[in-house]
Amino acid sequence: MMRMGGVWQNWGRSEKVRPQAVEYPRTAEAVQRSVVAAGARGLRVKAIGASHSFTGIAVAPGVLLELVYLSGLVSVDADRSYVTLLAGTRLHQIPQLLAPYGLAMENLGDIDSQSISGAISTGTHGTGTRFGGIATQVVGVTLVTADGEVLVVNEQENTELLPAAALGLGALGVIVDVTVRCVPAFVLHAIEQPESLEHVLDEIDARVAATDHFEFYWFPHTDRAMTKTNTRLPADAPKHPLPRIGKWVDDVLVGTALHQVACSLTHLAPSTAPAINRLSVKLWGDREFTDSSDSVFATTRSVRFREMEYALPIENVRAAFEAVQALVRERRWRISFPVEVRFTQGDELWMSTAHGRASGYIAVHRYWRDDPAEYFDAVEQIMTEFGGRPHWGKMHTLDASVLRERYPRFDDFVAVRDRLDPDRMFHNPYLERVLGE
Repeated sequence: MMRMGGVWQNWGRSEKVRPQAVEYPRTAEAVQRSVVAAGARGLRVKAIGASHSFTGIAVAPGVLLELVYLSGLVSVDADRSYVTLLAGTRLHQIPQLLAPYGLAMENLGDIDSQSISGAISTGTHGTGTRFGGIATQVVGVTLVTADGEVLVVNEQENTELLPAAALGLGALGVIVDVTVRCVPAFVLHAIEQPESLEHVLDEIDARVAATDHFEFYWFPHTDRAMTKTNTRLPADAPKHPLPRIGKWVDDVLVGTALHQVACSLTHLAPSTAPAINRLSVKLWGDREFTDSSDSVFATTRSVRFREMEYALPIENVRAAFEAVQALVRERRWRISFPVEVRFTQGDELWMSTAHGRASGYIAVHRYWRDDPAEYFDAVEQIMTEFGGRPHWGKMHTLDASVLRERYPRFDDFVAVRDRLDPDRMFHNPYLERVLGE
């Protein structure tokens, strides 16, 4: 997002830059003109969506392309349930666009403010071991490459590039549209409740295998897990949504206003964190409802934070989680934000954190005014020891020398990058770190 003085900063306030130029293309042709003009001036180009990545993946020191106006529905193939969306379309806009066709995204994450191009480019995911991340739903992308050409990658054209382009880190070109394989609209039966953390960990394998979508949060300094269990039902199943006033109390009053107060208090007085976390466990969750899938998947997140998340082989999740528990206890840190644990199916996208393996994700957060370095660095060491791969849009310190060992198709991806962007038109310091120069 841009602010006064022409400085761009991301949502988490962990990255900022003053671009040399900011442009707002509305069409693929406008993106082409911007890329060609930038090349003639010797400037690099980066496109941004909702600025929700915590890493520097979207930092644009040269020309920043703000895709907010490159938004909306391009076409629908009803026979195949394929939907083409312009790159800047926000995830929260998609359900309304799909509703007239009786379609829905197969799975979503718990935040829906991102653009579709940003979500797939960073590996955004939800939870559920029968489902992959959002990029696994992609069957086609259209890119403007470094030479200003339009490259179509789908099941008919340049198909061999799809495993790279569907999750391309913004390194291959500027995405102008995305074609997604959708599913018939469905509803979710949601159960959100506090449970014994020990009980959840003892049953974790069975719970994950038996449930369409399962995740849990742990508030440090407590022995409780906040579990979320979502079961898929047909679109015509009876809906029992949360009462409007009850939803407002849970999501706005407790989830936003009181949580903001709690974070501000623990920032000033860290010793209050254990008591506040114990209170949070009593106030949050413990509800059951049935509603449209998008209404259940997404949660309003208004309290600003910073995040690090690692994908682990699913069999390593419990041991890694318990190591994080022990770390917090031994260091006597006071952590106010919960630790989040989710799960996905393995996939074959070259730069996916779930490439080749069913994965569990452990995410740690800090309030944006708190320095996360000591906590994140120590957790990162645990995650790497258990075979972790960092989320591309969330804070981490790994570089190409380490990441190459963790991604079997790393060199194949870099070879495609070298072919499509030999002069690094779309690079920035973050991509140089994680992919190499």
